[in-house]
Amino acid sequence: MIMNILYKIVPASLHAHLFHVSITINKPDKNGQCLYLAAWIPGSYLIREFSRNIVEIRAESAGKPVMLNKCDKHTWQAASVKGPLEIHYSVYAWDLSVRGAYLDQSRGFFNGTSVFLAVSGQESNPCYVDIVAPEGKAYKQWKIATTLTKDDAKVGQFGRYQAANYDELIDHPVEMGEFSQISFKACGTPHDIVIAGRHNADLKRLKKDLKKICEYQIKLFGEPAPFDRYLFMTMALGDGYGGLEHRSSTALMCNRDDLPLAHETQIKAGYRQFLGLCSHEYFHSWNVKRIKPAAYAPYDLSQENYTRLLWAFEGITSYYDDLTLLRTGLISQQDYLDLLAQTITGVERGNGRTKQTLEDSSLDTWVKFYRQDENSPNSLVSYYTKGALVALCLDLLIRQQSAGQKSLDDVMRALWLRYGQDFSSAGLGVAEADWERLASEVTGLDLQSFFDLALRSTQELPLQTLLAEFGVEWQMRAAVGASDKGGWLDKVLPPSNSLGIRSSSDGSFVKLSHVLDGGAAQAAGLSAGDLLIAINGLRVTSGNLEAQLASQPINGELDVLAFRRDELMRFNVRLQHSAENTCGLKLKALDAEKSMTRDAWLLG
Repeated sequence: MIMNILYKIVPASLHAHLFHVSITINKPDKNGQCLYLAAWIPGSYLIREFSRNIVEIRAESAGKPVMLNKCDKHTWQAASVKGPLEIHYSVYAWDLSVRGAYLDQSRGFFNGTSVFLAVSGQESNPCYVDIVAPEGKAYKQWKIATTLTKDDAKVGQFGRYQAANYDELIDHPVEMGEFSQISFKACGTPHDIVIAGRHNADLKRLKKDLKKICEYQIKLFGEPAPFDRYLFMTMALGDGYGGLEHRSSTALMCNRDDLPLAHETQIKAGYRQFLGLCSHEYFHSWNVKRIKPAAYAPYDLSQENYTRLLWAFEGITSYYDDLTLLRTGLISQQDYLDLLAQTITGVERGNGRTKQTLEDSSLDTWVKFYRQDENSPNSLVSYYTKGALVALCLDLLIRQQSAGQKSLDDVMRALWLRYGQDFSSAGLGVAEADWERLASEVTGLDLQSFFDLALRSTQELPLQTLLAEFGVEWQMRAAVGASDKGGWLDKVLPPSNSLGIRSSSDGSFVKLSHVLDGGAAQAAGLSAGDLLIAINGLRVTSGNLEAQLASQPINGELDVLAFRRDELMRFNVRLQHSAENTCGLKLKALDAEKSMTRDAWLLG
């Protein structure tokens, strides 16, 4: 069998962090073959210029050099040849994230968008890839984890794999090294969990908990699962967090202390967060990998792809990730309300929600959300967090106005049947107006005014009113210290003094990372990046800042010394009360009928 496009990737120089990649193109363009590398990776909406990591590249045919001209930042043009064309290049892999490529003597990892040049004009052709083991006795125990379809390779082993086309090739990341692995079946579909890095995780418990999450979401959309097998590939670190979805796998990073230990019986906060991350990325198997915005059907990986729908694809996914934990019995109802309160708090604490609509947040993701700076809390709103709150409001509104006959679950299933189930063959994406139209069609409700308010205005969402209808008590209070992210307090303390800042430690100084609109610091002229030295003649540190502020009289004035760059500056600051922007939620006692309505929402 002739393989028209054959890739080979070798972890060739582990200490220098270099993958060597070659491509054999048996039928190159007779006018000269063009090749290009992706500029971004689906699921992470920022131009990342992966081509910058190609450190050397050359072409040859029949053993003789072929001229290779670089056309732009990520495109190359080979001269015309009569026979097969070979491209050889090295990729620097030192990105310890879920988005790029990484290689050292302990592990290797890559996404196809970082290492595989596309053969222009032949993207729809089958692709084969030889994944080669590193040389040396130290690496004899290395194996790989991927959901690429094996060709002559054995499962988990180095060898040849295949993909139906280039789009499929780059949607199956590869982990290589020595790692822990455990397997289970969810609704009859094989699933694997792989954990690289040092850890002491209770894999049996992790398997049991992930099985519940997977089976719930498969049944939510309808069996069978949309893949033949699924892989959770996780890198455990001393400090790390992140995830990126793929069509039959997800790449994850977590703090190793967040993983469950054998002696632990409760779900600690870190493990709850990790399960929520797994739930989020798994839900994307339906909502974004197969139910896609029309702007992503297909992706154009050479430039930004704009859509106003990220609230629906990331926000709704963020709504269901924690709700899945509740509906599978992994967390309690109060745990869920605490997580919801933290989301509300996060949105309330950003003045950007009064300036940027949710649709604009989606459009601006390429220049704002993934490029956040010191002014971001004042200028943007997250389509993840506010999108999750819009999903909550939409779900409760549908349940309320349909007398419990319909819900957001019905909308998601309808989206799956119309757009997602046959996406691999039909390739039909959701147009921006179609999402809202389908929601009204499925529920039989006029939702136009809600969508106008929630998506195209900066007005407050009707959260408190809707939650009250479902027996959830609302509390909005001032934060109790910098670590207070939200949650119900039985005794609400009076507001404390506030500078209106976010800060971090910088050696022995307090560094202002953000200065919030309307706060005392901004009014006095303090700015992000300033280093606080003293307040009223006393040295200030991260450890005593809150105590120093608390010791001052209400609306008191402060003499603040700070460095800006290398200049010492003095500021007169008049303190303000901390804002009441911290949310708490708890269940109210209800009669039997209303309690059933609430349970239908929370428990599914």
